[in-house]
Amino acid sequence: MAKLQVTQTKSAIGRKQNQRDTLRSLGLKRIGDVVVVEDRPEIRGMATSIPHLVDVVVLTDEGKN
Repeated sequence: MAKLQVTQTKSAIGRKQNQRDTLRSLGLKRIGDVVVVEDRPEIRGMATSIPHLVDVVVLTDEGKN
């Protein structure tokens, strides 16, 4: 299964509470934090709701059969 690498690129200071909560639920606390999570619709939805705060890279399992 593919995974997503989510990196926080901007601060949550001055953002709405729901955006800060989304960052926290993804496991991001500060600028530069990186998390690797499963590629699921829930996670993609969270990441697309705050595209101005995060970068998302899709990681694939090319080495596995």
